[in-house]
Amino acid sequence: MAYLESAVVVYLRAIYYPSGFEFPLVAMPGPMVALEIGREAATVVMLLAVAMLLGRDGWERFFVFSIAFGVWDIFYYVFLWVFLRWPQSLLTWDVLFLIPVPWLGPVLAPVIVSLALITSSVWLWRLKLEGHPLMFSRRLWSLAILGGGLVLMSFMVDFQSAVALTLPAPFRWDIFGAGMALALGALLWGVPRRVDPRPQPG
Repeated sequence: MAYLESAVVVYLRAIYYPSGFEFPLVAMPGPMVALEIGREAATVVMLLAVAMLLGRDGWERFFVFSIAFGVWDIFYYVFLWVFLRWPQSLLTWDVLFLIPVPWLGPVLAPVIVSLALITSSVWLWRLKLEGHPLMFSRRLWSLAILGGGLVLMSFMVDFQSAVALTLPAPFRWDIFGAGMALALGALLWGVPRRVDPRPQPG
């Protein structure tokens, strides 16, 4: 999926951005933008389908989706670098997503999110397979959702620069960092505490 997605971007660059992906962006025709939005929605549907097929319950489907999403996102940029030598660095800006509005940010930000999704999902899945119950209070769920919302806000808050074809404002690392801290904090606080099965002296 990452290969296919990056191949489509190679075609788009050849047609609409022969001089490279630089801000301010060059506008694509409206019908092509609609096709791109549909393609992104189809990608999410495919990832959900993989999760539904491989997961045995809600938790495992969530883990499969998160791992697949993270791997797909990272290797999307790997293949783009192989094909185009782009992005030039992890701080290169990109249009990350188009639903419901354009998401903007340096490549490093979604890579951080993807790595967090992969590592946390593998860890929680392992705990589940070891028999640890995965139970999070409403307060922890609220913190995790708030953190995720802040991360999304950091990507979407300046979407108008993509619409108006202007240079984006500096990335909101403060909002992004706060969101990641809240989400990861809720995860670390809510994971089951390991119990040492060895008998204790005395």
